[in-house]
Amino acid sequence: MTAYQELRKKTEARDHSLRERVMSLEEAAGLVKEGDLIGLGGSTMSRTPLAMIWALIRAGAKGHTIARGISCQEGDLTFASGLCNHVITSWMSHGLNWGVSKIMRNYTEQKRAVFEEWSHMAMGLRFRAGAMGLPFLPMRAMMGSDLMGRLPNVKTMECPFTGEKLVAVPALNPDIAFIHVQRCDAYGNAQMDGLPFLDADLAMAANRVVMTTERIISNDQIRRAPDHTRIPFFTVDAVVEVPFGCAPHECYGVYEPFFSHHDYYADLLKKDAEKGVAEYLQRFYYEPKDWNDYLGRLGMAELQDAARRGRSINND
Repeated sequence: MTAYQELRKKTEARDHSLRERVMSLEEAAGLVKEGDLIGLGGSTMSRTPLAMIWALIRAGAKGHTIARGISCQEGDLTFASGLCNHVITSWMSHGLNWGVSKIMRNYTEQKRAVFEEWSHMAMGLRFRAGAMGLPFLPMRAMMGSDLMGRLPNVKTMECPFTGEKLVAVPALNPDIAFIHVQRCDAYGNAQMDGLPFLDADLAMAANRVVMTTERIISNDQIRRAPDHTRIPFFTVDAVVEVPFGCAPHECYGVYEPFFSHHDYYADLLKKDAEKGVAEYLQRFYYEPKDWNDYLGRLGMAELQDAARRGRSINND
């Protein structure tokens, strides 16, 4: 039986019924199994499912592979905590303002973790192929780059119509995906504002999906704006309501990035990146008694300022 046929068998066996899927962060973290390939929604500093990453790190999850379109600060935290020892992405660093991630460089150069770099287009098409149930999709991107020689499972092919040379990128089907949205009903019908990134394809490609949301709303409210529902309930296994679930990253229209906190994080890593990230994890991940305590450590002034800037986008 091919890998795709196995995936189809698992997909067909899933419970697709319209039922409530609400649970806590800790319960959702318990859905992750040893060795799972974890897909993360959002992109760079936008709609990063940090609350789920926070819960997984606190639960002591180790040795996973993480796939995300474009990675950000969460890459540092997953490497340094041991949650991840292999990342599949098209870019990984804290952000353009703060330079290349020292943690990423240390871990990859010392071969403590694998940084598997694809092009932006390739990551999108890999999730798209997974969502469509195809083993691969063709493209032209990456031809002529040294990525072709570095990636173990990328191939070239001859187009059956034109005879031209194309790149064939394999489908990417995470075992479980974490996606954060602005609102969702208890069944898992998820609505998102702003850029959708790769999230809809990720939800369809993954075998299990945990949806974290700023707020749970009624199904009646969902039905009033059906065109905003980007991810349907039958792809979702769990719904977790977690306000400020991306903090200190942004959730479009709700809050903007906590820029001064990112400056603080970057300064913490300047002198000694490994000691700095360990100190950060201790203070913001291991010590807080719950998510509210974590938010309190970010600071009420920071939360209010980020929310004010986020709301201003919708008021223009």
